[in-house]
Amino acid sequence: MIYSMTGFGRHEVEANDRKLVVEMKSVNHRYCDISVKLPRKLGYFEPAIRSLIKEHIGRGKLDVFLTYEDHSETKAKLNYNRALAAEYVNVLKSMGEEFGISSQIDSLALSRMPEVIELEEQPADEEELWSLIKNAVEGACNALKETRAREGESLSADLLKKLQDMEANVDYIQQRSPEIVSAYRAKLEDKVKELLEDASVEESRIVMETTIFADKIAVDEEIVRLKSHIAATASTLKEGGSVGRKLDFIAQEMNREANTILSKSSDLSISDRAIDLKTDIEKVREQIQNIE
Repeated sequence: MIYSMTGFGRHEVEANDRKLVVEMKSVNHRYCDISVKLPRKLGYFEPAIRSLIKEHIGRGKLDVFLTYEDHSETKAKLNYNRALAAEYVNVLKSMGEEFGISSQIDSLALSRMPEVIELEEQPADEEELWSLIKNAVEGACNALKETRAREGESLSADLLKKLQDMEANVDYIQQRSPEIVSAYRAKLEDKVKELLEDASVEESRIVMETTIFADKIAVDEEIVRLKSHIAATASTLKEGGSVGRKLDFIAQEMNREANTILSKSSDLSISDRAIDLKTDIEKVREQIQNIE
């Protein structure tokens, strides 16, 4: 199966009054570039999240967003700082005695003093929390892969159609090339006869000139290599997997062969087909950039 590098995935998990949502979006990229945004309290899970994503996604620029809600009753409790509270009491009593004012202190007033009351968050069970995160991340990865697979299937079908068009242009160039040589030979014979009028024309000279011309415009090797590259591209698309880099390399080779054919061409119809061929190759290369 062919995977596009463009897609979106979302998965939501709830357990024990905890809710975790993971959203992923991806676009094409030469490597696997992952950006993770998650709450600070879950920051220490980031390396594990990255490793988990790389087990599912081979290439692309991924933006990962993780939101976490904890509604459990035991997530926090209040404590008071006994030592600091005693220090406040002693200071307030001393102030009362020194200034001759009432130093009655109640617990409510004392609780309002800075840092006397502390909110202590209860640490969550790391294994339980990682299990929740893992399920959410894997679910989002699977959803992302589904959208990438659907687009990859469409890309593959379109690429195979373009390969057929390219092969048709290559076949035309292959059939047309010998006709150009024959036409050149006939034109050369007529030109020589016209110049020499009734004088006999040496066949060996005509053969030599025709051979030189044929060598200059010969594209047999380029045609063979192009057909091989087209077949290799089609075969690779059908095999599937992470083949984007391989296909990009093959497309570069096809473009090189098409350029050579165009540079050797002395026939307008072949030049037109070579230009069409280059256009299709360029379209193929653009689409291949989005294949994982």
